[in-house]
Amino acid sequence: MPRFVDLSAPIVPSPAELPDILRTDVEFSDHAEGAKTIETMLGVGPELLRDGEGWAVETFTRFGTHNSTHVDAPYHYNSTIGGEPAKTIDQLPLEWFFGPGVVLDMSHKADGEAMTVDDAVGALEAAGHSLTAGDIVLVRTDRDLFLDSLDYMARGPGVTVEATRWLHAQGVRVMGIDAWGWDAPLHMQAEAAKASGEPGVFWAAHQADLEYCQIERLANLRELPLSGFTVSVFPLRLVGGSAAPARAVAIIPE
Repeated sequence: MPRFVDLSAPIVPSPAELPDILRTDVEFSDHAEGAKTIETMLGVGPELLRDGEGWAVETFTRFGTHNSTHVDAPYHYNSTIGGEPAKTIDQLPLEWFFGPGVVLDMSHKADGEAMTVDDAVGALEAAGHSLTAGDIVLVRTDRDLFLDSLDYMARGPGVTVEATRWLHAQGVRVMGIDAWGWDAPLHMQAEAAKASGEPGVFWAAHQADLEYCQIERLANLRELPLSGFTVSVFPLRLVGGSAAPARAVAIIPE
């Protein structure tokens, strides 16, 4: 049997200090409440239910498509890609989201020290892996260790636009990272963009005008071999969505 490694961050209610735009809020309804609902809806009393219990139900009261382990669609980056309407998450081929995986180890990088083309080439050599079309590239930064920290989104090295374009040129259409974002932390990008006064500095790798997907907020990449495994990362079929949550799993043969 193969070994399965969960690459998805746990979905839990956010701490009270987190801003609304970043929050996940969940209401939990237990079996006693479920029994009351069944009696109200259908007239079936608790005496007719096993142990007097009804269904347990959870309701997301706030759950942004980017607030968990998720796959970004090209539409997230811009309204057009290559002069054509950018594809939403439901319009992308399912074949993209199941394929050979390779880990590029950037765990030695400081926050904001983005992965370059040379870094990617070196990491591939270390992995003994040659990229082919359909490979899923996972950038390991170990910033998932800070998932529960309020400054999680301010951590991570990021990936340069040049490295993103290089991966795309090798046929990679799905690439992911175990940090909050694919680019460097937002506050660092903002400082660089304002200092330059030029477009194309802020969110450079996102807005590379390429049809590709990013997996953000991965976890547990340190548990994987550098290559020789398969990635399954199917996003929810959210029509018109810029992204969708996904259960990312690595399948490692014995």
